[in-house]
Amino acid sequence: MDSDIVLYIVVATALAFDFTNGFHDTANAIATSISTRAMSPRAAVLMSAVLNFAGAFISLEVAATVAKGIVEADAVTPTIVFGGLIGAIAWNLATWWFGLPSSSSHALIGGMIGSAFVAKGADVIEGDGVVEKVILPALIAPTLAFIVAGISILVAYRVVGRQRPGVVNRGYRLGQIITGSLFSLAHGTNDAQKTMGIITLALIAHGDIAANDFHVPTWVVVCSASAISLGTYSGGWRIIRTMGSRIIKMDPAQGFSAQGSGAAIVLTASHLGFPLSTTHVISGGVMGAGAAKRLSAVRWGVAGNIALAWLLTLPCSAVIGGVAYGLTQIFGSDAVGVVLVALLVIGLIAAAFGSRLRRGPAITAPTATAEVPSS
Repeated sequence: MDSDIVLYIVVATALAFDFTNGFHDTANAIATSISTRAMSPRAAVLMSAVLNFAGAFISLEVAATVAKGIVEADAVTPTIVFGGLIGAIAWNLATWWFGLPSSSSHALIGGMIGSAFVAKGADVIEGDGVVEKVILPALIAPTLAFIVAGISILVAYRVVGRQRPGVVNRGYRLGQIITGSLFSLAHGTNDAQKTMGIITLALIAHGDIAANDFHVPTWVVVCSASAISLGTYSGGWRIIRTMGSRIIKMDPAQGFSAQGSGAAIVLTASHLGFPLSTTHVISGGVMGAGAAKRLSAVRWGVAGNIALAWLLTLPCSAVIGGVAYGLTQIFGSDAVGVVLVALLVIGLIAAAFGSRLRRGPAITAPTATAEVPSS
């Protein structure tokens, strides 16, 4: 009975992480469309939520990587998975609080690594998998997006250089609806699978699925797709502001180039099974589209803060995941520790949000505008 209770809590926590992933990463797909007035905020969020849901059904390659390529599946217990999820949720909420785009993917992977390390030691961490599937893509993907978006915007400006600005902007805004849709689909394909992989890993640890017969149950796919789409629809407005207006003053052509290059890279990574950070990709694309116009167009101070959040994500979420697992073990190996830690986390989140609500009203959807406020 205790193991069943732990499994239920783990599944609920995984879906809670999936929800935070959705609202934390909403900006990745739609911030540029909102900033350039290609779409209204609510229409963009709705479109992104629907396509996040649809994208979750396209592929399961990333789910397999998360379930089998980071931590040895045979060594994982549901409590280890719980600790990793707490690490990921805590980091997502912390970076959202400060409006910093960070990687939900790396938060989840870091949390799992930290929890497994405290529980079983370094031997259960698949170092080659972490380097090949996580660290190298984290370095390559934003760099590639930076280059591709930079080249794309130079080509775009060359093609339309003699056309009237009004006609050009209208055309690229229509194009942004397409590229924004593709990026939302790509986000659902890559990010929802991470939660699928984690829940499947918990089912393997619980004995519901044989380790040598990896498959993702249909109910896991549907629940994960639903959670991330609901999170996306709730809208992470703080990070949307950072991504859409504080890195560069964006025009529709730049938004089109950043989204298009990002969507192509994320869809390719999903096909190959890489749990890519969509945050890294779109941030690299936005910076590349700005820097190609002129280096001073990029607010490098904001970019530096984002880069710092990237660097801190894996180690910080790993520490939190390890601490969360350690707290569960204070009360023994049964379900008591997991239940108490879950209640503690819920209480801390409620207290934090309650204090912010007492200080002032919640941030609402940003008004779509072509002009960007100074940072």
